[in-house]
Amino acid sequence: MGRQDFPVKGTCRCGRTSFEISAPPLATAACHCRGCQQMSSSAYSLSAIMPAPAFRVSEGTPEKGGLQGPRADHFFCPHCKTWMFTRIPGYDDIVNVRSTLLEDLGWSEPFIETMTAEKLPWAQTPAKHSFEGFPELDVLPKLIEEFARTRHA
Repeated sequence: MGRQDFPVKGTCRCGRTSFEISAPPLATAACHCRGCQQMSSSAYSLSAIMPAPAFRVSEGTPEKGGLQGPRADHFFCPHCKTWMFTRIPGYDDIVNVRSTLLEDLGWSEPFIETMTAEKLPWAQTPAKHSFEGFPELDVLPKLIEEFARTRHA
């Protein structure tokens, strides 16, 4: 991925709720957990893991739906019910944005995949790193650094 101009916009399906990001993601991911399968009605969900200060809702007022604490808060457009982003209590420095809502779909390709212990047998991604659960916290800085390097390659 080359140089990116910011902000990058994202929007729900109906366009009534939108957001902007002002920096590149820390990483991109596919989550294969059963919850994401149910929320997305698909084999996995796709996310761009954003630094929280680089994310802002620019139009509309997303509402909580789906999982509502204590492990995660999912936010949706109140009109079309598009799942837009997730905040994880205790991880206030990041926001998981549904990457296919961004104008730049290049951030939809997952760099990591998580919860592969629950993945559907036929589901495949091009992710460079796979984890049966979620990566251990001590691994995350190395993944973020590698993702940044591969973005600029």
